[in-house]
Amino acid sequence: MKILVLHGPNLNLLGEREPDIYGKMGLDDLNEKLNDEAKKMEVSLDCYQSNYEGELIELIHKVRGEYDGILINPGALTHYSIALRDAIASVDIKAVEVHLSNIYQRESFRHKSVIAPVVSGQVSGFGYYSYILGLYALINELK
Repeated sequence: MKILVLHGPNLNLLGEREPDIYGKMGLDDLNEKLNDEAKKMEVSLDCYQSNYEGELIELIHKVRGEYDGILINPGALTHYSIALRDAIASVDIKAVEVHLSNIYQRESFRHKSVIAPVVSGQVSGFGYYSYILGLYALINELK
C-alpha cells in the first residue's frame, strides 16, 4: 500500500510559526514520525509540502494510479480552495483530511472546510497526532 502525504501552505514553518497553536515539532520530525508509523503497518509513505495551490493540484492529478491514498493537510486552502477540492474529487484515490489545531475552536472563517465533503473523513485538534490518527483511518478505509 502506498500513501501520499500532502502538507499545504505554511506547514514548512512548523515548529516556528505560532507554536502555541501548531506545536513545536518541525515538519521533518513530523514526517519522520509518520514514516515510523507507516513502517509498522508495512505501508510506503511519501511526503510533500507546497505553499502553492497549483502544485498540490498538479501533484494530485499526476499520482493517479500510483498511490492508494492521500493524507492531506490543506492548511488555509481548506476554507476556500474549490480547485483543490475538485482535484481530490476528480481522482479515484481515497483521502483523509487532517489538521494540527481544532479548526472549529478557532476563528469562524476556519470552521468551514470545502475539502471535507470529498474525503473519507477529517481529524483535527490533536497536534501531530492528528496525522497519525488520520493515517490509521486512511489505511483502515483502504483495506
